[in-house]
Amino acid sequence: MELTERQARIVEIVKNSSPITGEQIAAQLDLTRATLRPDLTILTMAGVLEARPRVGYFYRDKHEPSPLLLRLRQLRVGDFKSMPAAIRANISIYDAIVTMFTQNVGSLIVVAEDHELLGMISRKDLLKAALGKTELQQVPVGVIMTRMPNIIMTTPDEPIIDASRKLVQHQIDTLPVVEAFIDEQGDERYEVVGRFTKTNVTKILVQIGTLGQ
Repeated sequence: MELTERQARIVEIVKNSSPITGEQIAAQLDLTRATLRPDLTILTMAGVLEARPRVGYFYRDKHEPSPLLLRLRQLRVGDFKSMPAAIRANISIYDAIVTMFTQNVGSLIVVAEDHELLGMISRKDLLKAALGKTELQQVPVGVIMTRMPNIIMTTPDEPIIDASRKLVQHQIDTLPVVEAFIDEQGDERYEVVGRFTKTNVTKILVQIGTLGQ
């Protein structure tokens, strides 16, 4: 498990001072207990720390991930992906804005006729165009889209944990779900087969959290 800088500091404190309460850890880091709560939860789920009620946190030499974390690592993007919100590169920026709001999405995937991935359009891209002097009904989205190979993607076989990490690390709300293919020139291309979003992640957590209720 790759720890953040703060998580690594928490682990070091617990190693040296266990048992130690969350309030005591927060005091050493000059942070509030509420700020640390997500990190402590993650470290406990990952089996790095053990939490004992009314006692505190202990460091575990042998890390045994929680059943929930083990289950999350088994889940794959292909089982939870949504239909792609896709447009062609030749439609106008104005039509792209309308499509984004009628489909209630944060990003649009730009594809060719054969569903090959060409680019991505975000709300920020459209806002920049709308605030500028761009002729929204005349200029195609291909002019302002983020193009390959500068697009963060996922595949149906990728674990949802890894795909979710991409969403967080790159501060984006949508990953195109793609399958690779070789074109007539022998180059690798990518066919769009879906999208994986922050909304998908939320739905997964809700489904897991309500099991057995």
